[in-house]
Amino acid sequence: MVDSRANGIVLIWLSFVVALMLQAAPWPGQLEAFRPSWVMLVAFYWVLALPHRVNVGTALVLGLIWDLLLGSTLGIRGLTMSVLCYIVALNFQVMRNLSLWQQAMIVALLSLAGKLVEFWAEYLVVEIEFDPTRLWAVLLNFLLWPWLFLFLRRIRRKFSIR
Repeated sequence: MVDSRANGIVLIWLSFVVALMLQAAPWPGQLEAFRPSWVMLVAFYWVLALPHRVNVGTALVLGLIWDLLLGSTLGIRGLTMSVLCYIVALNFQVMRNLSLWQQAMIVALLSLAGKLVEFWAEYLVVEIEFDPTRLWAVLLNFLLWPWLFLFLRRIRRKFSIR
């Protein structure tokens, strides 16, 4: 039993590493605004699927790693990820019972809130201007959620991650 639990932790963190690599992968300049928040989407899935194993602390660590990876102000994405994953964890039983498209709508609203929190936090530290083109990523998060959910659920079931 300990071995299967350890394998589950390894696979969960492997999915986070893949999400971080996808997040850091370069995109062409004109498509940069469409970059989905891979780390946030994967964290949302694991908080929904296994809230007793992936929680706000995990989201904080992921956000800090994400900040380090992108070279942005340390703690902004950690704060954002913690707050958003707390909201998901608080309502995980409700979200589990929604259809995939209803979940995608909630994910889109949360990612929009996350973009606004990131802007607000950056604005307090560094003077930046709001770029509305960055909100296109919210639409892509909405479209990717059902596919990512089904893919990660298949992995979780195949490897019996509990």
